[in-house]
Amino acid sequence: MGEITTRARVLRAEIETMAQSLDDVKAETVPELFPEWNPAGCDYATGDRVRFAGILYKVLQPHTSQAGWTPEAAVSLFAQVLPGQDGTQIGVWVQPDSTNPYKADDKVYYPDENGHIYKSLIDGNVWPPSNSQLWELVE
Repeated sequence: MGEITTRARVLRAEIETMAQSLDDVKAETVPELFPEWNPAGCDYATGDRVRFAGILYKVLQPHTSQAGWTPEAAVSLFAQVLPGQDGTQIGVWVQPDSTNPYKADDKVYYPDENGHIYKSLIDGNVWPPSNSQLWELVE
């Protein structure tokens, strides 16, 4: 049993390393491939992705983790990976921060998966599609 567990840990580490090469769109569809955020002095590099409370986050700047610096609390260190942020995939609109705004041509369902599809007209869009000057109704 010990040999199988050791091999599984090695394979899991390889999977997590290889998953970091996925773009955000693909990464968002398979968050379970990414490691859970580690509060115990883990070194993170810009662009690394981690899971926290079931949500996928991208590291914004290099740092060593600390107990109080959770991805949801340390917004200068992490940004949630949002669906629909590549202009081809369509995700449900989520309120972004200034660190992960929607770009021009990103498409979202609003207000939920049964809502209309909207396309962002600008880069840096942190406003909801109800602001019709910044979003275009697609369908």
